[in-house]
Order: sequence, then C-alpha cells, then structure tokens
Amino acid sequence: MGRLGDKSDYESIREARISENKARMEMLGLLRCAGELSAIATSPARRAGSVTPRKTPKPPRVLTPLRRSGRLVAAATLARSESGRRCSPRLNGGLEYKALPYSGEESEEEEDEEKALVYIDKDRLRVLQERRCDSKGRGAVYDPVLGICCHFCRQKKLCGEEGCKRCGEGDFEQPCIGKTECSSCHSTNGILCRACLKVRYGEEMDEVRKNKNWMCPHCIEEKGIKKFWICNSSFCLKKRKIAPTGIAIFQAREQGYASVAHLLMDQLKCRGSY
Repeated sequence: MGRLGDKSDYESIREARISENKARMEMLGLLRCAGELSAIATSPARRAGSVTPRKTPKPPRVLTPLRRSGRLVAAATLARSESGRRCSPRLNGGLEYKALPYSGEESEEEEDEEKALVYIDKDRLRVLQERRCDSKGRGAVYDPVLGICCHFCRQKKLCGEEGCKRCGEGDFEQPCIGKTECSSCHSTNGILCRACLKVRYGEEMDEVRKNKNWMCPHCIEEKGIKKFWICNSSFCLKKRKIAPTGIAIFQAREQGYASVAHLLMDQLKCRGSY
C-alpha cells in the first residue's frame, strides 16, 4: 500500500489533462476572453447602470382566411338579396311573424323600432304539429322558441295537449296548458310538464289545471302546508346537500309509494330533519 502523501494514478492523469486543456485554451485565446468578460460582469459601474436588454418584438402574424364549409358558403350566397345586402332566409317570404309585447314611455316610432320580432315558419310549424302529440307526457318535439322549460327535466318541448294554442298554433300570447303554473310564486320553480308532475309528485295535470289555487312544492314548503314535502329536482336537492335521486320512480312504486316525492317525504320523516 502507498503512503498518504503519494498521489494515485488517477489524480496524476487528471492533473495532466487539466494542464493540457489550459495550455490549449491559452493558445486559442479563450482564457483571455473569459477574463475580460468576467471583469466586465463584476465591474461596479456596469452593475450600477445596467439595463436589461429588451426583447426584439416578434413580427405580427398574418391571419389566414377562415375555413368555411361549402354548404355554409352556398347558404350565404342564397341569402343575399338583389341589392347585394345580406338577408336572413326567413325574410324571403312565406313566413309569419308576431311582435312581442312592449311596455315603455317612449314615442310610438321608437317603440316600433325597438320591438323584437319573432318569426314562425308555417311549413315548419305544420310538420312539428304532426309529431307533437306523439308523446302526451313530455312532448316529442323540442322547440327553443315556443317550448317552456320544465323545472325538473329542463326540456323545452312542445306539449302534447290537443287544445294548446301556444304549442298547437304558435300563439305566444297564450299559456301552455301542458305545463303547470304556481298560483303563489308564478316562477319557473312551479313549471312542470305532465310526466314530471305525475312521476315526481304523483299529481295529475287535469286536476292541477282545474285547481286555480295549486301551488308548487317550493311554496308548499315555505308556507308549511305539508311537512317534509320538498322539491326533488337535482338543483334543489343539491342545495340541501342531498344526492339527486335519478330515476327513482321504480323504487318508489316497488315500495308502494305514489311518486318519488312521497318516498323522499317518508325518508325525511324517518331521519327527523330536512
């Protein structure tokens, strides 16, 4: 074994390589450049008045034309009038429109200009009416204009009632007889379709329509008319920190309950709280 003061072969080889590299860097002038850069970087004048160089701004990007489908280009071409102006297809004729009611204190000319017009395609309405009564419960036709949103299923469908002038004839001034309306709050919380009213609360639309004092579950709970009778829509159950029931009508009927609301009412009674 060697003594502690002696260098190993590895250290000797390493020092020899370091010396060779230094000599090579000095021959190439790298040591001199490194010393000059180090002196510039560490000088106090440079640090006191140093300014961060600004980045070179990037050249603006050239926007390419948007890609459009061929059918959209054709539709836009057909929608142009003879004068060259763009015109909606519903203004080409064969359409009937009705003005929404407007209330204000402005002049008649300003009222006429600001009134919103709703257009109804007669052919489209006729086709919809042929399919409208296929499902009397929730309706079979979705219509974002004429349809009224149900609080539970949240579907804007035309009702399947035969005598409904709103869904059958397109009259906006008439109410939809296939949706309920609370006599107390008159809000969207009391709007339910025939199917949701029957399945979720065990009530019939014909009886509710005859009862002019019918109230929604929200108002019944607020007035304390029926304890533990709550709205079981997903929105309202989540506000109570209760998981939505989903399709629970089969479970309710198997246990002998008339609707999901009766099942929940019994469960809340057993818990003793809301």
